[in-house]
Amino acid sequence: MWRVIPGQSLRCRQWDGDEEAVLFNNLSGATHLLGPAALCLLDALRAAPATEAVLADSLRTAFEVDELELPAQLAELLDSLVRLDLIEPLPC
Repeated sequence: MWRVIPGQSLRCRQWDGDEEAVLFNNLSGATHLLGPAALCLLDALRAAPATEAVLADSLRTAFEVDELELPAQLAELLDSLVRLDLIEPLPC
């Protein structure tokens, strides 16, 4: 299970026609440029904690995905969001 790090007030700005968005994290003071797949996962996790299977379904719904590449792409996206201090594994 994954979740957005608690206590964050994430502010997102996306311009018309742009797939990428700028995201401000009030806890770290950092601003990030996120692509559409990362935004999709972050939106899903902002709604509620989710398993990797649920997050994979979110990507399938939003994009055409290669099922063979999806596990590696999902792992890479989750890792990048962890490194940006936006999400974390849900403690057991």
